[in-house]
Amino acid sequence: MSTPTGGAASGDPTVAAAAGDRATEPLLELNNVEVIYDDVILVLRGLSMAVQHGQIVALLGSNGAGKSTTLKAISGLLPSENGEISQGSIQFEGRELRRCDAADIVRRGLSQVMEGRRVFGHLTVEENLVAGAYTRRDGYRDDIEMVYEYFPRLRERRSGEAGYLSGGEQQMLAIGRALMSKPRMLMLDEPSLGLAPLLVAEIFEIIERLNRDLETTILLVEQNARRALEIADHGYVMENGRIVLAGPAGELGRNPDVQEFYLGLSESGERRSYRDVKHYKRRKRWL
Repeated sequence: MSTPTGGAASGDPTVAAAAGDRATEPLLELNNVEVIYDDVILVLRGLSMAVQHGQIVALLGSNGAGKSTTLKAISGLLPSENGEISQGSIQFEGRELRRCDAADIVRRGLSQVMEGRRVFGHLTVEENLVAGAYTRRDGYRDDIEMVYEYFPRLRERRSGEAGYLSGGEQQMLAIGRALMSKPRMLMLDEPSLGLAPLLVAEIFEIIERLNRDLETTILLVEQNARRALEIADHGYVMENGRIVLAGPAGELGRNPDVQEFYLGLSESGERRSYRDVKHYKRRKRWL
């Protein structure tokens, strides 16, 4: 029996191998990326990392390591802060992003929730969600209802101005607004910042549900290393604009360097004092 025009026999090993290669290609890949601000300040120094389809990937590091700059480089937001990618490549689904503007990157399926929520305080909750769908040309009412299912508090406050929401509710709204663009990959910058422990637990539970239910790939920048590694599949540790450690999240959580500096535990598993951790910062073994 002949093979249909434009297709290939299902048993063809060459076709099967090609399909397998596509399945293992990263959704997002950064290769040797350098970022410079104001033409003189080098922030990212040859950074390389990859995010696989369907994973939650944690990007950890201290203040000033370059985590937020990495997200802005990916999402096309550097020009607004007088920054630029001076070297390297950023590919999403095999397509280069360096020359794309922020709106085009959102259209391609990649959305960022910035640190500090940055909701439109003078707009209502629902108007914020509608604003999140600005790159779409199809109907989005069903997606507003989907956001309300994940964040019931937003449904209750749908007609109220976003500026009057609590910090936790604003974080929920920022995530919901990003979901309105129907992203295949969601980047979250410090979603637990400034939130009470119970709200942090709720936000991280929702992140896991979004990954599981919607198959949304997630790149999570987070200083709460313990919580991030609990839900992540893979992790990277940044210092001084480059990746210094990488591996499965479970392995990173057991790494003595990560335990001692980022989780505040000694080699015996006891919690370290702030003074001990500061001293350890000066003698990190991976640098």
